Amino acid sequence: MDDDAQPLLLADIFDVLLMEPSPVRFVAYDGSATGPANAEITVSINTPRAVAYMATAPGSLGMARAYITGDAQITGIHPGNPYPLLAAMDQLQWRRPDVRTALRIARSLGMKRLVPPPPPPQEALPDWRRALEGLRHSKHRDAEAIHHHYDVSNTFYEMLLGESMTYTCACYPHENATLEEAQDNKYDLVARKLGLKPGMRLLDVGCGWGGMVRHAAKHYGVQVLGVTLSAEQAEWAQQEIKRQGLEDLAEVRFSDYRDVIEGDFDAISSIGLTEHIGVGNYPAYFDFLGSKLRPGGRLLNHSITRPDNIHVPRVRGGFIDRYIFPDGELTGAGGLIVALQNSGLEMRHEESLREHYARTCAAWCENLVANWDAAVAEVGEATAKIWGLYLAGSSLGFDKRQIELHQVLAVKPDERGRSTMPLRPDWGV
Repeated sequence: MDDDAQPLLLADIFDVLLMEPSPVRFVAYDGSATGPANAEITVSINTPRAVAYMATAPGSLGMARAYITGDAQITGIHPGNPYPLLAAMDQLQWRRPDVRTALRIARSLGMKRLVPPPPPPQEALPDWRRALEGLRHSKHRDAEAIHHHYDVSNTFYEMLLGESMTYTCACYPHENATLEEAQDNKYDLVARKLGLKPGMRLLDVGCGWGGMVRHAAKHYGVQVLGVTLSAEQAEWAQQEIKRQGLEDLAEVRFSDYRDVIEGDFDAISSIGLTEHIGVGNYPAYFDFLGSKLRPGGRLLNHSITRPDNIHVPRVRGGFIDRYIFPDGELTGAGGLIVALQNSGLEMRHEESLREHYARTCAAWCENLVANWDAAVAEVGEATAKIWGLYLAGSSLGFDKRQIELHQVLAVKPDERGRSTMPLRPDWGV
């Protein structure tokens, strides 16, 4: 019989598709295996449904579905920090099979494995289904996307993020700094860049659990308004403001930033919001923020970016889109700065904190590992595994410069072009 007519076992299919031997061992329910017998990490394909997930959604999405449901199991890593697995998988080189080989693989799998199984319940709807609920980045659809990601459980986030309850890139002042020290340092860096002083008014858009709001009020005597689209974040933040006795200076409001009616702010901070608003909305976004600043007022935009300004800003249908940030979009720092400048704001300073975000995500993984049993009890094993995948993958992405983090400081000049900025940066490092 022609060898091409012989059905392939699952391990044979892996070997056919891999250009080089795998450092990870793959073991399948059909009894086949490939990869080093003494490998530190083993991926077990336990069910036909796992194969169907991977065959019908190649890449990270299909593997994630199989892992989340337990149809694929991984030994040799902690589910709260699968960085070693992702780093090893990142080294694999896959080949595109020719037509003859592809047909042989399809026959070996059988038609049942080429029909997509229902995805795990934690997965967001596909883009075309979300489109039925409203235009991308409409207020309603943005609220739904934020709810999907941020309204998981405040208790879970306390375990994950630590005391600061800060879900944005920290800024490590030295190699041995703790996560809490680095988050406090980040807020203080933002405050210094904004030139905050007692009596000023600060607007913090996308304020999360109010970390910047509390820092500015407590340490700089600033009147602060924070807004977030997450009801759970707003409730937690208001309780913490009250607990710290900052009610006279600080407020966190459950609101879309576009619904802020106050104006003439001395400063605006946007820490981790730009990723959610859509690249096409940058002009309107910076126009709006600029309209809320007094002449001479400063804007600090802190956001994840791509390493270039060439690629399409959003890849639909992948793991991040379906499990983490529905409708999220990224572009390069250059594209962001162009939109900012076109709105009439003047860019005065820019810096990358890419390596800091790799460390931050790794620290969150450490927290998840340390609190794993409690986290699983709070949100379920599947959701906890999703977060382990996401944070470890993000740490790897920042390490490899697949994604970056940039802070951009801008000012709103007055009608004569005066900025009131110091001749040289006075905020230190």
